[in-house]
Amino acid sequence: MNLALVDVEIPGHARFEHHVLRMPRPSVATVVSDPDRGVLLLWRHRFITDTWGWEIPGGGVEEGEELAVAAAREVLEETGWQPGPAHRLTTFAPGNGHSDLIFHIFQADGATYVGPPADAFESERIEWVSWERIQAELVAGRVMDGFSLTGLLWVLCGLPPRVD
Repeated sequence: MNLALVDVEIPGHARFEHHVLRMPRPSVATVVSDPDRGVLLLWRHRFITDTWGWEIPGGGVEEGEELAVAAAREVLEETGWQPGPAHRLTTFAPGNGHSDLIFHIFQADGATYVGPPADAFESERIEWVSWERIQAELVAGRVMDGFSLTGLLWVLCGLPPRVD
């Protein structure tokens, strides 16, 4: 990531300088859901905010990697579960007033356990959580990140994949 100072000129207003966080590549995350098990979530600590919370698996897209491939790779690396076929739910800019970061959220139906996660340090535990419990966790404030909030609420609302 790079911090840049950009010169902004809005028609009819004075020019000004604005700090912008430039991100080299987009990020992906996946809501892995199963009708019998619920949703595959990670319980993890985020040192920047010093908070614990439930998150859907996700991470950065590698150079030249397709978004859906990156989403599946992140699920496997972080959980040890290989997700089923995934489709993109939505794309959003979580902080478009100060960053050019783009998030892509996918949904996968089911997953097959492969083995321990390659990135076991990423979470304290990995669980299949029921939709009923997810709703309680949302209300209790134990889902705090934009990826997870957006993806879980998108599915809970029954929204179809976004059309571009």
